[in-house]
Amino acid sequence: MTVCTLPSRGTTNYHAGVAAEDIVARRYASGGQPLLAKRWRGSRGEIDLVAQDGDGVIFIEVKKSRSHARAASRLTHRQMERIYGAGAEFLATQPKGQLTDVRIDVALVDDMGRVDVIENAYMAA
Repeated sequence: MTVCTLPSRGTTNYHAGVAAEDIVARRYASGGQPLLAKRWRGSRGEIDLVAQDGDGVIFIEVKKSRSHARAASRLTHRQMERIYGAGAEFLATQPKGQLTDVRIDVALVDDMGRVDVIENAYMAA
């Protein structure tokens, strides 16, 4: 006998997050900012997406939820610190290193797949 089970909430959220990242990556690529890395991981954490912007890079945190407001509310200070740390490691792989122009965007994705990008969403204090 085969038992049919529903995916766990964690599995469903994981797949929804991957789909949201794909939507955002396509949006940046169609705007002339091709993807350099997806889920780039360094010793200090992970960056959801990294896109090329001329000679610079864009670190993109993707937040998926029922609404854009709910997605935005899920962005924490700790996550931004993780992006800073991992971003510094990523920049070591770039020709200009720490002198590379950088922008941090937050891409909010709702249940309908609509994307709202907040450019320069977070800057160091």
